[in-house]
Amino acid sequence: MDDTEVKSLCQMEAFLGGSGAVEFAGRSRDEVYAWTGKTLERHCYGTLNRSEKGLVRRYLARMTGLGRAQVTRLVTSYTESGRVEAAVYQRTKFPTRYTSRDVELLAYVDKSHGNLSGPATKRILEREYLEYGQGAYERLAGISVAQLYRFRGSEAYRRNNTTYQPTRPTVIPIGERRKPRPQGRPGFLRIDTVHQGDLDGVKGIYHVNAVDEVTQWEIVAAAPRISEHWLIPLLERLLEQFPFVVRGFHSDNGSEYINHTVAKLLEKLLIEQTKSRAHRTGDNGLVECKNGAVVRKHMGFRHIAALHAEAVDAFHRLHLNPYINFHRPCAVPETVEDPNGRRRTVYREWATPFEIFSRLPDCGSCLRPGVTLAELERFARTQSDTEVAIEMQKAKRQLMATVSKSAA
Repeated sequence: MDDTEVKSLCQMEAFLGGSGAVEFAGRSRDEVYAWTGKTLERHCYGTLNRSEKGLVRRYLARMTGLGRAQVTRLVTSYTESGRVEAAVYQRTKFPTRYTSRDVELLAYVDKSHGNLSGPATKRILEREYLEYGQGAYERLAGISVAQLYRFRGSEAYRRNNTTYQPTRPTVIPIGERRKPRPQGRPGFLRIDTVHQGDLDGVKGIYHVNAVDEVTQWEIVAAAPRISEHWLIPLLERLLEQFPFVVRGFHSDNGSEYINHTVAKLLEKLLIEQTKSRAHRTGDNGLVECKNGAVVRKHMGFRHIAALHAEAVDAFHRLHLNPYINFHRPCAVPETVEDPNGRRRTVYREWATPFEIFSRLPDCGSCLRPGVTLAELERFARTQSDTEVAIEMQKAKRQLMATVSKSAA
């Protein structure tokens, strides 16, 4: 814009009177600001009286198309600093609590543990810092579950972390058909079988999964076949792996457990045998949930030949079982009653099965002979949760490599 011919206030007043309804507008903010500053400087705005300043303001408004308030802000900027410049925008920023290193560490933990649920991962992060003194987890120890899931959806996180056999009915009158009543005592097991698929008509291995109802202590074992020859020795080894005395044995109505041989074994060990009731799918729901959350999560659905049963059972005994009982948090159920009398189960706390067991009153009296609470505590603190998870994942990769090589 060139208005150098407007040299006096009288010419400026004449221009405003003659321009009438003509409207002007600047092409860009930088041009408008630069022209405004030059105009104010040329007419020595600071030395003008009140009426003359008003004339200059009206002239600026007509030539730039700005409103009265905007012109006032530009004039104020000129009188204070001698320049008309755009204010530098200062965006409000919240203090950064978590760093990119924390996101990488979260991805590392999730990858090690196989991507557990948010509350379970939160509990692991707390234990890494509070129980095992890992300083790198100081900030993540206080993370919320919501923030944890937000990090899981971030690009930085993703860069660091990327057959079935129906139960056969039986009419054998073995075991009482009712739901177990542990009354807060450990030792009442829920047991089920998970088949590792068929391939060309050849059966794969079978996983036997046993879960304590109160503490969620879980023991997984493997056998090449579900028959008396294989199952009875497996059950004996499985029951011996529980640190507390086993008092109850609950299964569905499958013939692998509802038979005279198993009943005789349990009777010899003074273990009460019960079985699920008709039309009560929740009677054995706990172990069925664990089948998916633990067995299927770590072993998958692919076929594993029966010849690998011994290796898989060793993996369960040496790596998987210690991990899930001492280092993998699980939801602790709590029954609450609403004002209307309705009873429902909520999950407010996450803890490992060993933590749940150690909090039980008189838990020491429930232990099997030769097992002490101090010994279990020392074993739990030998390594951190993530260290054990990494070893377990390494052993699993070696096992799966052997399985795949054999299948090829």
